[in-house]
Amino acid sequence: MNHRTLPLEWIFKTINAKLRGHYQYYGVTDNTREVNSFLCITKKLLFKWLNRRSQKRSYTWEAFNNGLLRTFPLLEPSIKVSLFYR
Repeated sequence: MNHRTLPLEWIFKTINAKLRGHYQYYGVTDNTREVNSFLCITKKLLFKWLNRRSQKRSYTWEAFNNGLLRTFPLLEPSIKVSLFYR
């Protein structure tokens, strides 16, 4: 919320760093659904706060997904640690 006026490149770079850390910590076997839902929640919140950068709505959901997220892609979740195979 406090950094929404900063350049988009910096915002997405910071969010990807936070997503990477979250995936490395929580990306274990049988936790795929929760990690994927975290990415969906992150996208919704990012859409919400980027639309509050001005008094006029900046993005539609289509423009956000097809334009902005193609220009600045978010990291996709992956399983980092298998709890069953060692």
